[in-house]
Amino acid sequence: MQSFPVLLVRHAPVMLPEGVCYGRQDVALRPGWEKIVSGLSVLAKGAVCRVLYSSPARRCREMAQRLALATGMELRVDPRLSELDFGQWEGLRWQDIERGQLDEWAKDPSGFAPPEGESGSALCHRITDFWHDMHHKGEAACVLSHGGPLRILSALAAGERPELLAPSMPQGFARLFMVEQSVQSIPSC
Repeated sequence: MQSFPVLLVRHAPVMLPEGVCYGRQDVALRPGWEKIVSGLSVLAKGAVCRVLYSSPARRCREMAQRLALATGMELRVDPRLSELDFGQWEGLRWQDIERGQLDEWAKDPSGFAPPEGESGSALCHRITDFWHDMHHKGEAACVLSHGGPLRILSALAAGERPELLAPSMPQGFARLFMVEQSVQSIPSC
C-alpha cells in the first residue's frame, strides 16, 4: 500500500486583536509572516510536496504565493478551503455575541449556524469533499488554510472522525502526515 505526504499549514497570525470572531472576513497578516514561509519552504521541500492548495482568503493566498515561488510547487486556490462563515458574528468580539447563541453552537456544532452564517455540517461537507478529491489524486501536497478546515483535515489525515470543537492548530504552525492511498472509507463529522 502506497502512502504520500500531506503537509497541513495554518496561516500566520493576523492583524486583529485577541478575541475577535473572524472567518470569511479579509484580514491582513501581522508583519514578519515571511519568516514563517521561509521555514515552511524547508518543510515542504523535505516532504517533497508537489502541489500547494490554498484557501482564497488573502491571509492564506499571500503566504501560498510566496511559498509556491520558494518551492516550485504548483499553486491551486480552492474555495472549499475557506474558513467557516460566521455570518453576522464576523468582526464582533466573542464576548459581545449573545451567550445563548454560543451555548446553542456548543450543544450542536454540526447543526447550528450563526445568523446568516454556515453550519459546522456544511463546513465538514465541503472539507470532506476536498479531502476526497485530494486523497484520490495521491499527490504529495501542502494545504494552507484556517483553523476550522484544518481541524477536519487533521482528523481525516489521521484516519479519525473529525470533531468540530477539537482544538485548532496554532496560527503559523504545520503538521506533516503520511497518508495511505487506499480505498478506505472517509470518516464523517
